[in-house]
Amino acid sequence: MRWFYAVGFSLLLVFDTAGQFGFKLAATSAGEARLDLMWLAQAASSGWIYVAIAAYIGAFFTWMTLLEHAPIGPAFAASHGEVVTVLVLSVVVLGESLSATQMVGSVFIIAGIGVLGYAEGDTRAKAEPS
Repeated sequence: MRWFYAVGFSLLLVFDTAGQFGFKLAATSAGEARLDLMWLAQAASSGWIYVAIAAYIGAFFTWMTLLEHAPIGPAFAASHGEVVTVLVLSVVVLGESLSATQMVGSVFIIAGIGVLGYAEGDTRAKAEPS
C-alpha cells in the first residue's frame, strides 16, 4: 500500500504543479492582465491553458482515487505539496526571486506533511495486533 501512496501522491504533485504552472504561463503569454474579453481570449488561445486544464482533470481523478484509500489528514496535507514545487519551478525556470519567508514557509509545509504522515503511520502501527 505504501507503493500506491508514493506513486499516487507523486502523480498528484505532478498534475497539480503542471496545472498551476500552466495557468501561470498562459496568463503570462496573454500579456499584462486586464479585465476584458480580449485578454481572456489571448489567455485561452495559449497552449498552456490546455496543459493546465488537462493537468487539473488528471489531478481530480488521482485525488478521488487516493481518497478512497488514504487517511484524510495526511492526504489533505500532502495535496498541498504543489505550493513548494511551483515555488521551486518558478525560481528555476522563470527566474523569480525566493524570499526568506517563502523558504521558511516551504520548510513548514514539508515538515507538516512529514509529521502528519509519520503520525498516521505510527497510529496504524499501534492499532495493528502484534
